[in-house]
Amino acid sequence: MSRVAVIAYNLGGPDSPAAVRPFLQNLFSDPMILRVPAPVRFFLARFIAWRRAPVAQEIYARIGGRSPILPETEKQAAALQAALNDAEAAGAAAAAATDGAEYRVFVAMRYWHPFAGAVAREVAAWAPDRIVLLPLYPQFSTTTTGSFSRVWKTAAADAGLGVPVAEICCWPEADGFVDTVARETAAAIGTLPAGAPYRVLFSAHGLPKKIVDAGDPYADQVERTAAAVRARLPALGIAGDPDTRVSYQSRVGPLEWLRPYTEDEIKSAGAAGLSLVVVPVAFVSEHSETLVELDIEYAELAAEAGVLAYVRAPTVNADPAFIETLAALVRAAPESGVAPGLARGGSACGTGFADCPCRP
Repeated sequence: MSRVAVIAYNLGGPDSPAAVRPFLQNLFSDPMILRVPAPVRFFLARFIAWRRAPVAQEIYARIGGRSPILPETEKQAAALQAALNDAEAAGAAAAAATDGAEYRVFVAMRYWHPFAGAVAREVAAWAPDRIVLLPLYPQFSTTTTGSFSRVWKTAAADAGLGVPVAEICCWPEADGFVDTVARETAAAIGTLPAGAPYRVLFSAHGLPKKIVDAGDPYADQVERTAAAVRARLPALGIAGDPDTRVSYQSRVGPLEWLRPYTEDEIKSAGAAGLSLVVVPVAFVSEHSETLVELDIEYAELAAEAGVLAYVRAPTVNADPAFIETLAALVRAAPESGVAPGLARGGSACGTGFADCPCRP
C-alpha cells in the first residue's frame, strides 16, 4: 500500500495577541508580497508590522484575540483525511485509481505555525511514497499558492524529502466548491424580504493591480468562480436574472488595488436602495476578513450607506460536498508536477497570464 502525504495549506494567522506583530512581519517579509530589494524589504517589513500591529490586535480582539483559521483548517483536514481513506464512499473507480493508497493530511501555514519547515520534517518522519500539495486557495496567485510552493521546496529539501511531488495549482470552478458557495448564496438570498430588490456581491481578497498587470491570473479566476456560482443559482430556485458583481476587499497601503473595492460597492448599493448579499469567494474558512471586516465593519458601513438589508453568506468550511471535492482533487493529482484542479472546463488560467504555473 502506497503512502500519500497531502499538505493542505493556507495563509495562517496569529494565535495570540503577542503573535500579531511577528505574524505581520513574516507576511511583509515575503518577497512575493512586498516586491522590493531584500535590504529594503527587511526594514519595511519591520516598520509596517510595528505600525499595523496595534490596529490588527484590536481586530483580533473582536474575535477572541486570535485567528480561527488554524482550528478551522484542522477540521477541514480531518474531514478530508477521512474522505480520502474511505474507499467505499469514494466509489469503485476512485478506489481503483488510488490503488489502495493510505492518505495522511498535514496542515501547513505560510506566515504562522505550523510553518512549512516543521511540517516537512513531520512528513519525512512518516516516510510517504509521494506528496500532494493542496492549496486552500481556490484561485491561484503568486502571492498565495506561488509563495507557499517556493518555501515548501526549500523546506522539503532541508528535511530530506526526495519523493515525487504533485502541486495542485488552483480549482476556481471545481464542482463541490462552486455548488456549496451557490447553495449558501441562495440560502442567504432567501432570508431577504420577498420581492425586495437586492444585489449579490462576490467579495474576494484584494491584490495590488500591478501584480495582476504583470501576469498574475488571480482576478480572472475570481471572475470565473463568480460566474460559475451565478450559473448555479437558477437551479437553486433563484428566479430571474440576479444582479451580481465582483469586488475586492482588505487592501492596505498607498498602491492601487484591484477594483471595484467592496466598500465602494456597498455605498453604491445603498445609494440605489438595494439589499446586499455578500458572498466570500476566495476564502474557504472563517477568519478576520470574514468575521470582522465583512460581518462587523462592512455591516456598519452598509447601515450608514442606507443598504436595506445586509446578509453575509458563510464560507464553505467543512461542508461535505466541498470536502469531497478536495478529495477528488487529491485523487486526480498526477504523480508529480504542477496541474490545475478539477474544473468545469477550459485551462487553469486561460491565455495571456505569464505567471500561470500550468502554462505550456
